[in-house]
Amino acid sequence: MTSEEPPAAPASLPKYLRKGLPKQNRESLVETREYIDELLEWTQQPIENEELPDAADPVDEDESSPKGGTVVMEKVTCGDETCKCMKKGEKHGPYKYLYYRKADGTLTSEYIDNR
Repeated sequence: MTSEEPPAAPASLPKYLRKGLPKQNRESLVETREYIDELLEWTQQPIENEELPDAADPVDEDESSPKGGTVVMEKVTCGDETCKCMKKGEKHGPYKYLYYRKADGTLTSEYIDNR
């Protein structure tokens, strides 16, 4: 059973890809899929301890997250110039963060809610 219309692209896909991908030939689409699979695998590799901030204490690899990465416990400053964490160096936490790699190779982190 074939459809007369191509599948709808996800709304999250940038417009230039939503418009451009359907114009590609089959070979180009297969190569693009292979590249995307490789890129996804690369971004989900564990983060090496040397890449993490000195204060980050790795506790787990997060295989359940689509982002992959490494879970750490980390003490942080809050950014309030009047707080003791900025004046005396007594940081808040530790809090749980997920460190992962973006598609461009940049290492980034996000807070994990422990609730």
